[in-house]
Amino acid sequence: VQLQASGGGLAQPGDSLRLSCAASVVSFSTYTMSWFRQAPGKAREFVSAMKRYNSVPIYADSVKGRFTMSRDNAKNAVYLQMNTLQSEDTAVYFCAADRQIISSSMGNPDAWDYWGQGTQVTVSS
Repeated sequence: VQLQASGGGLAQPGDSLRLSCAASVVSFSTYTMSWFRQAPGKAREFVSAMKRYNSVPIYADSVKGRFTMSRDNAKNAVYLQMNTLQSEDTAVYFCAADRQIISSSMGNPDAWDYWGQGTQVTVSS
């Protein structure tokens, strides 16, 4: 499984960015997908996840109401629409995939089998 995240960049507070994660994998729809982020000097933090077969996304409280995760199984891709960006959102954003992960483990980065390389998001005025 190969994951390629893209779409990061420099944004001002209040701006929007859309991240993409392209997956090179067979049967993409059977994978649970997620987004994590890691700020300098901090641990990797759960952002959002969608179970396989297009379930309803779950979000960290810190991004709920501002970020929207979606997936396009026909394109083997997931997206993270980030609105009303704040300086606290500055981090490297990673997508992850797993076929067997259970709901209670989704917030644990060690539980995910496959990771993309990350894309930098910097929010600054």
